[in-house]
Amino acid sequence: MDHSILADMDNITIITEFLLMDITSSRDLQILQGLLFLMIYVGALAGNLLTIVIIVLDPRLHFPMFFFIGNLSLIDFGYISVTVPNSVINSLTGKKWISLPACATQTFLFIFFGSTELFFLVVMSYDRYVAICHPLHYGLTMTSRRCMQAAGGSWASGLLYSALHTGTIFRLPFTKSNVIHQYFCDVPQVMSISSQAVQFSEFVALGVSACIVLFFTIILVMSYVNIFSTVLQMCSSEARNKALSTCSPQIATFILFVISSLFACLSPVSHTSTIQSLLTAMFYTMVPPFINPIIFSLRNREIKSAVGRMFNRSF
Repeated sequence: MDHSILADMDNITIITEFLLMDITSSRDLQILQGLLFLMIYVGALAGNLLTIVIIVLDPRLHFPMFFFIGNLSLIDFGYISVTVPNSVINSLTGKKWISLPACATQTFLFIFFGSTELFFLVVMSYDRYVAICHPLHYGLTMTSRRCMQAAGGSWASGLLYSALHTGTIFRLPFTKSNVIHQYFCDVPQVMSISSQAVQFSEFVALGVSACIVLFFTIILVMSYVNIFSTVLQMCSSEARNKALSTCSPQIATFILFVISSLFACLSPVSHTSTIQSLLTAMFYTMVPPFINPIIFSLRNREIKSAVGRMFNRSF
């Protein structure tokens, strides 16, 4: 079956579909991989949706911090839904091909949710900074209107960032190869088979965006440095523990986000489908959305109490 279009004028094969390569040709192992991905996806789906439902239904959680946590759960739900369901279907059915528009859409959404999560982590760090370092001004600073503006700005920034990179990567036809050695349209893999002009443009865009990301990361780190400085000066151990309990889930999420981002950016591009490349991709596509609800549920007393109240009402 021909999965490309021949350009008669230049005798160049223009790629219109990509082949997603498995680490094995064994159907049994492919089905096992699909079932494993399905279990992880269902767990992440349940955890994030439960967090969103609890925050929406419980009036005691209608505060800025939980508003941002709800948005973060929505982002994680979208982030893992971009790649995993399609991969599960492919593994269970044996389908390997993905069209160029579908690949571009997958890349756009993957970058969109990933970058939006970073912007929300910065907003959440500022929220905790105001709450702990300037508690008397918290009600005046973190108003409902400003929270909505911060959330809208984070979503819009993620949209703009994703559109920039996706437009750069897919602006020229693919002619080198149509083989992607991963279970989804991984950005480094797609870049490796793009033209030299696209690679140069994307490296320039990455350089500019890296400076922007570094700027926001510095703001985030400075917020938590000031938070810890304030916490250490508190006389009451109870106040210190309460302050740390509201910050520790966000810090854990940020650390997990940074580690997974480093895995995504620094891992070498493999030209063969290996178990190492599969596990690396799983780490930065599945682990954060799966772990984040657990972090917030186990470390946040208000959410645990809300879960208990919901189950008491239900049963």
